[in-house]
Amino acid sequence: MITDHQRYNEIIAELQEAARSNLIFGLHVHVGMESRELANHIANSTRYFLPHIFALSTNSPFWEGRTTGYKSYRTKVFDKFPRTGIPDAFESIEAYDNYVKMLIKTNCIDNAKKIWWDLRVHPFFNTVEFRICDIPMTVDETIAIAALFQAICARIYMLRSKNLNYIQYSRPLINENKWRASRYGLDGYLIDFGKEEEVNTRALIYELLDFVDPVIPHLGSQHRIDYVHKILENGTGADRQLAVFEETKDLAHVAKYISNSFLHGI
Repeated sequence: MITDHQRYNEIIAELQEAARSNLIFGLHVHVGMESRELANHIANSTRYFLPHIFALSTNSPFWEGRTTGYKSYRTKVFDKFPRTGIPDAFESIEAYDNYVKMLIKTNCIDNAKKIWWDLRVHPFFNTVEFRICDIPMTVDETIAIAALFQAICARIYMLRSKNLNYIQYSRPLINENKWRASRYGLDGYLIDFGKEEEVNTRALIYELLDFVDPVIPHLGSQHRIDYVHKILENGTGADRQLAVFEETKDLAHVAKYISNSFLHGI
């Protein structure tokens, strides 16, 4: 059933079957910014890390009762929508606003909420909104991932305050890592574009944890960031779903396992 709301009715009317078959759920994390100019800078610089954190969240290995071979099949479903995926970098917030104005003027969208990228400067809130992740299986995983997004923003902010920045890479390159994360989760290899070679995904996430370490004491989020290590050790929700299915061959058992796991430890 689709919620009877004007916005959703408009989306169904325009996107038709692509919208009606959009039976997926995603985690959106907002990190507050002091200005939209800063939000654009943070968004540009954090795009590189999207596949790394996405790999930690993978939790949709099944579709229509089948094992898909993906750790996150959700992204394949959402790809049917326009204006999705990894965004380009915008040289300024004015450039981003001009892009939005062009889409509105040409009747592509009525407002920027219909830009469904994996990361965006939110059109109404003073936030950078991270939208790439699956809904994790547990509350603890969810908070850990939110804390990691916050820490990355704080680290880029720290670099900016010292007139430094993280290297920005093109959308096609980052998309290669996104596909790898959706297919293999933590068990594959992502591309280290600086080294121009494949690196074990877990190794790159450990490097990411080292990268954000200087800002963690100020944020007071050490106990949340530490939970990322448990995800790396125990696997993601997708890994655990697949393990239960391998043992039972029954998706009802998988659903029960997810339900029982959600609040575990809370």
